[in-house]
Amino acid sequence: MTRQFTGALLSEAIAMFIIIAFGDSVAAMYSLYDPSPYQHAYWGVCIAWGLAVAMAIYTTGSISGCHANPAVTLALALYRRFSWKQVVPYCIAQVIGGIAGAALVLQLFSPVIEEFNLTHHLTRAAGGAAGVFFTHPAPSITPFHAFGDEIVLTAFLIFGIFAITEQYNEMAPGANFGALMIGFLVALIGASMGYLEAWAINPARDFGPRLFCFFTGWGPSALPSPQSYWWVPIVGPLLGGVLGGGAYQLLIHPFLPARLRASSANG
Repeated sequence: MTRQFTGALLSEAIAMFIIIAFGDSVAAMYSLYDPSPYQHAYWGVCIAWGLAVAMAIYTTGSISGCHANPAVTLALALYRRFSWKQVVPYCIAQVIGGIAGAALVLQLFSPVIEEFNLTHHLTRAAGGAAGVFFTHPAPSITPFHAFGDEIVLTAFLIFGIFAITEQYNEMAPGANFGALMIGFLVALIGASMGYLEAWAINPARDFGPRLFCFFTGWGPSALPSPQSYWWVPIVGPLLGGVLGGGAYQLLIHPFLPARLRASSANG
């Protein structure tokens, strides 16, 4: 393994660590306190997640590209010539980063979690405070419906990322504003559709903390989780990333004027 590739894997883990450290912390602020500081300001939760993504990109993007999401890694391999040999190592590094981020959040908020569970007569094994770390559908949403939701939400994410990072898109943000716009895209998805099932849109974001929680007291409430939900935030986003990236490549990319001019000049 080369030094450069080692650095890329480390960067992917750090990127997910940053995202989960801030994202799960704002989830804790939202769900554990009564009254919640975000009770009437859910947009603040979405912005915090989005800014965490932007910070991760600004921190690690120049090393690994900051995929920080297996759905992004898979879509880039399919449509933008990212090396298939690096897909699995990137995904593993992302999950490890998610585990580390969840460990930090538990360390920070463990007294609050224990107080919350005591007050509400809950236990970790019964799922008490599980929403701090991983996702589950709203009461009216079935796992099958959530699976479709995750496909759609992640398709929007990858479609937007492809547009923001497209070299031939003359409307794409410049001067390193792309990371901020991707963060706003994450916040937009959460603000408009996040209540469906907490908008995982990232297998590592859900599975890393979920795996950590399985070994730290949440047990079956984390894996396989009620209604065996654990696979939905993995498979749904992966399929959504394939569809979203494919939609951009099919419906937008071939018609970009700058690309057509470049093709004519080279033809």
